[in-house]
Amino acid sequence: MSGAAPGSSRPLTAAEWVGRFSRGDPPIGSAGAAVTLVLRDGSADVEVLLIERAVSPEDPGSGQVALPGGRVAGRDASLAATAVRELEEEVGLATSDLVGPLRFVRTRAAARFGLQVAVFAGVIAVEGGPPVRRSPREVAHVFWFPQGRLAHVRWVPAETDRRASEVPASVFEGHVVWGFTRRVLLDFFGYPVDGDHPA
Repeated sequence: MSGAAPGSSRPLTAAEWVGRFSRGDPPIGSAGAAVTLVLRDGSADVEVLLIERAVSPEDPGSGQVALPGGRVAGRDASLAATAVRELEEEVGLATSDLVGPLRFVRTRAAARFGLQVAVFAGVIAVEGGPPVRRSPREVAHVFWFPQGRLAHVRWVPAETDRRASEVPASVFEGHVVWGFTRRVLLDFFGYPVDGDHPA
């Protein structure tokens, strides 16, 4: 996958990837959580902001790589508001750090959490602040993941709800991307979604 637009050999920019989607916001009751793909133009590839969750026995996603996001709170007026709130709480990014409003991508099932998740996308502004680890109790690491790494598949052991098994993953600088997060990225960047476990 070259990251090129259909019929073109020119790779898409971060703004072009995000610009394929509308500024709509699904009804608040259509999902129980929201996540955001924050993109930037890296030196060699479009990159997406990911977090590695802190290890916690109460968190079903403990220690896993994830997109910034979380569950809808009662004060959230919309799913986009959930996405924006979680961005600020987890990685310190506000709407002023992004280029325009978030774009709604789609709603996806996260079986492991028993949730429908609204997926949004945005581009970090050149003059925007850098993402930071706001809550060490929730987030262990914040890093940029080159979308081209999705083409490199490695089978890794993972503890799923059903049993310990091997799952397809994309690995970058020791960070293992698999399950729900990897499927969201594969879908967004136009890669075929392989037979990953529905975690």
